[in-house]
Amino acid sequence: MAPVTFWRAWSIWAVSMTVTAASLGYTAFHPLPAKLANQAGSGLDWAVGVVFVAAFATVGALLAWKRPANLIGWLLSATGLAYAVGVGGILLAHFPQTLTLANWLGWIWLLGLGLCVFVVLLFPTGHLPSRRWRPVAWAAGAGLAAWVLGNAFAPTIITNSPPVRNPVGVTGPAGDIFKIMAAGADVLIAAAGLAAIVSLAFRYRRARAAERAQLKWLVYAGVLIVAALLAEVPIEQLMGAGNAANDLQNAVSGGAVTLVPVAIGIAILRYRLYDIDRVISRTLAYAIVTGLLVGVYAGLVLLTTEVFGVHTPAAVAAATLAAAALFNPVRRRVQKVVDRRFNRARYDADQTVAAFSVRLKDAVDLDAVRDDLAGVVYQALEPAHVSVWISQRD
Repeated sequence: MAPVTFWRAWSIWAVSMTVTAASLGYTAFHPLPAKLANQAGSGLDWAVGVVFVAAFATVGALLAWKRPANLIGWLLSATGLAYAVGVGGILLAHFPQTLTLANWLGWIWLLGLGLCVFVVLLFPTGHLPSRRWRPVAWAAGAGLAAWVLGNAFAPTIITNSPPVRNPVGVTGPAGDIFKIMAAGADVLIAAAGLAAIVSLAFRYRRARAAERAQLKWLVYAGVLIVAALLAEVPIEQLMGAGNAANDLQNAVSGGAVTLVPVAIGIAILRYRLYDIDRVISRTLAYAIVTGLLVGVYAGLVLLTTEVFGVHTPAAVAAATLAAAALFNPVRRRVQKVVDRRFNRARYDADQTVAAFSVRLKDAVDLDAVRDDLAGVVYQALEPAHVSVWISQRD
């Protein structure tokens, strides 16, 4: 069964990557017309798209191969394939004969997003938290089905702007029903997505240590997505409206979303699973330090230029040197405060080792030192077994 699973998983990966590479590679040498090029995005958008598809497809294939009984790997593979088909629409848009099909495939993007609802709902075990969450799963499935059917047979291609005639669309009252299905599917998928996020809180309350660490990885990636979305506002204010700001916004948000499958892969494969507390503490510490130093830098620049009237490069250089000099002292203090709150295990371990080093200065009994060392290791790391080997010298 293992070879069959291997070929299935990596065949989906190969198709996803081939379609993505072929579409963007052809577009690089055969640019689209100006109107279609604006819809397809820039070279930076394409690079983000490649990384996005590669992340979902690769992690999905790896999990489907290593954990075939867990549906999350297959869902990630399907998500990567859906987005690859969406990117394939760029290739179809080059040819007049397939331009309508390229527009018709616009619904595939929300399908990939809808599959992510199931990923969140089933994470990390591949099963629902309990039977009470079955209506959410049914709602997500119904929303996806309604979205596909509604867009496939609506009188116009809804996802195209402006809407154009759908060659396989149904007219009359039946066509209106398909349009209503597509509109209602948006609401249904969004509601199911919110419920799936809420389900993580219920899982966390009943989870043990390992599963809680798995959930922390997913939540950490989700927080980064929210931070990336919030960062889009100052980016547009600083750079102004335009292609450059739009490209940077897409790169930031797309890069953050790419971290989701990576976090899921680490959590399910349990590779460095318990490092999540350290990752969170480091992220918070450096974010706080960056904010403080930016504030110090801006304050010094304003002080020297506006208050003292010094308008020379030396003022900016002095502010930069001051901020650089403060980096390590501020980082150490902030890291210590953050560790006390978000990485308590590491903080307690550091305190235990520090206390042991103080006791070691006055220790003279080798047996007492050995017992104390074993106790420190057990208290800091909580291993299943501790043994101390002492070299015998003549």
